[in-house]
Parts: sequence; C-alpha cells; structure tokens
Amino acid sequence: MSEVRDEVDALLEAWARERADLDLGPVAVFSRIARLAHHVDRARKQAFTAHAIESWEFDVLAALRRAGTPYELSPGKLLRETLVTSGTMTNRVDRLAARGLVERHPDPGDRRGVLVRLTPEGKQAVDGAFAALLDAEQDLLVGLSEAERADLEGLLRQLLSPFSG
Repeated sequence: MSEVRDEVDALLEAWARERADLDLGPVAVFSRIARLAHHVDRARKQAFTAHAIESWEFDVLAALRRAGTPYELSPGKLLRETLVTSGTMTNRVDRLAARGLVERHPDPGDRRGVLVRLTPEGKQAVDGAFAALLDAEQDLLVGLSEAERADLEGLLRQLLSPFSG
C-alpha cells in the first residue's frame, strides 16, 4: 500500500533538492501543524459564526461557563484564563455586557471588586458554539482511530509541555 502524500511532501522534496545540507525534520512536523491550525481556525470561525459570536467572545464566555454555577469570575481570573491584558479584558467585558451575554456584579468578598457573570443568553450562546465546535473538530479527526488520536494527543502534550505553566 502506498503512503499517503500531502502538499508538505512536495515542499520537503523541493527544500531537499535546494538545501540537502539541512535537516528538514522540523519542517515536516511544523508545516503540517501550521496547515492543520489553518483548518482548525476555519472550523472554529464557522462554528462560532453560526452562533453569532466571535472567537474572542467564545474564549471569555467559555472561561465563565467552565467556572461552573453561577458562571462568574473576577476580571483577574478571566485574564489568566484568556491570556489577554487588563485593558483588552475590560474592552471585551464591556462589549459582551452591551450584547447581554455577561453582566457585572459586586464582589461580596471585595467591596471594590466586581465579578463578571454569564447571562442565560451568554450560556446559550457558548453552549451552542461549543457543541458546534466539537462537531467540527470530530470531522477533522475522522481519519484517525481512537488509538491514533490518543497517540497524537500524547505527542502534542509532550511538544507543548515546555510552554505550559
């Protein structure tokens, strides 16, 4: 049985011809990861657009949803969950509040603080978008067996581990 080929194989052949002195192993891996990331980004955008939210909105809403009932976090915890700056988070919460997807409440544990809470509309939006995202991502994985998926998950975890933390 012949091996499945993709566009990266042609790229590698061209580089090997032009730069036989270089180890092209990283290109074989990361060019495929970059191409896959493009397809994942497109699937995410389609899933979110179908539920009238943008990717950044999903990130904030999903952080609140994962927090569990009553689906609220302090702005500081939202910053850590979404890896954005304080100014960016303030802008995002303002925009989500204007759309009725989140609301601010006084923090009972800190008289100066606020908590950002998911509204029922926000919960509905993030739940629908997440279900659509999972369907799209399942479609991207359809060619892999369960064992291959587990192997890939482990390899990606290992590759990402130096960046965690």
